[in-house]
Amino acid sequence: MARDPLSLDIDRTPRGPLFLAIADAIIRDITRGRLAPGVRLPGTRALARELGVHRNTVDAAYQELLTQGWLRAEPARGTYVAEDLPQGMVASRIVPLPHQTAEVRPALAFTDGAPDPKLVPNKALARAFRRALLSPAFRAGADYGDARGTLALREALAAYLASDRGVVADPARVLIARGSQMALFLAARAVIEPGQVIAVEEPGYPLAWEAFRAAGASVHGIPVDAGGLSVSALEAALRCDPRIRAVYVTPHHQYPTTITMGAARRLQLLDLAQRHGITLIEDDYDHEYRFEGRPVLPLATRAPADLPLIYVGSLSKLLSPGIRLGYAVAPEPLLSRMATARAAIDRQGDAALESALAELIRDGELGRHARKARRIYRTRRDFLAGALSQELGTRVAFELPAGGLALWLRSEDVKVDVWAEHAARAGLALLPGTRFALNGLPPQAFRLGFAALDEVQILRAVRILARSWPG
Repeated sequence: MARDPLSLDIDRTPRGPLFLAIADAIIRDITRGRLAPGVRLPGTRALARELGVHRNTVDAAYQELLTQGWLRAEPARGTYVAEDLPQGMVASRIVPLPHQTAEVRPALAFTDGAPDPKLVPNKALARAFRRALLSPAFRAGADYGDARGTLALREALAAYLASDRGVVADPARVLIARGSQMALFLAARAVIEPGQVIAVEEPGYPLAWEAFRAAGASVHGIPVDAGGLSVSALEAALRCDPRIRAVYVTPHHQYPTTITMGAARRLQLLDLAQRHGITLIEDDYDHEYRFEGRPVLPLATRAPADLPLIYVGSLSKLLSPGIRLGYAVAPEPLLSRMATARAAIDRQGDAALESALAELIRDGELGRHARKARRIYRTRRDFLAGALSQELGTRVAFELPAGGLALWLRSEDVKVDVWAEHAARAGLALLPGTRFALNGLPPQAFRLGFAALDEVQILRAVRILARSWPG
């Protein structure tokens, strides 16, 4: 049945176009369950009369919601609430805040740095996947494959890493995993004995800590400063705790702060690891997204030949979180141990998907996609920075990240957890610093992943953030 008339709680403050305020009010009613999926909305003329606005204003609001996927239109019948929330509008790796009930589902989210799935070269991927499924080799294959992954993708990745990042690797030393999370788990299993410790960055990446713990390791936080992982603090920890056998690091764009580790500190870290005989686990999770200056080459390109280093990367960040494909490059016998552990839990990967992605790498499609995505994400980064400066001014601080898909927003004037609560009630999900703290004091900051939001969504999210300021 039609909901006619429809009363809406509209923010009529002059902070933006009225049609966006109407769209925001409808989104709030959808997310809190007042407007259920499939409900027919009033016509634009009726709602305009109810709200006391011009019909074109309501039409613009409806068009905005249709574009985002909140509504669907049926010719000659009307406009209805869509059956599913739009893709990309809910955080991909966000655990609900403790105070949130099941009914509170923010309509917008700054993710941890997920890419925009709408940019995936779906047609090219589908063609490559179909060719892989129909290939004589795949159709004739009756046996299980190699636990390291298909040779075609390992060869393509080895060539790609050598040309794009200077990482020289024999395909025999490349392992394909179902996402970087699996690769990190396998790395820990290969390096750590029960009771031993992996040093990690703090603030840092909680899912890596979970993978290491699942592999039987303990984790020890090492502080991050303005230059990235503190090598002096790591050296002090190594002197105090001989159980530390590995160090996990994200030097290209430190997670979550986005800091790039400089050349001098990289050399110090390599020297320290070699002197103490520890393994480095380098997570280069978003190397493709460098917006300013020359790309910084991985630690793996400078590591001495006798230093055990496991280099981990992901194609999920380049394509979509739904495409679970990560990889690791490691010396023998570490890679053999990783392959053995992988075979025990997942005998082989998705051969068809791996073959399809190998084709996209070989024919240059993946490189073209990366260049296109880099341009779009740089524009979104700059737009977010401008919106934050305009809406929040001196209440917050941030450095424009040279790369990556997120921005680290700091504020010492308020408790960011309280700010996140206010924002969640207003329809915006955030990742406050408490999510990235291991043992130390949580940073008063947010990680704002911007890549999955377009400019309209970014502006709306920043305005919610500004309105939710608890100070």
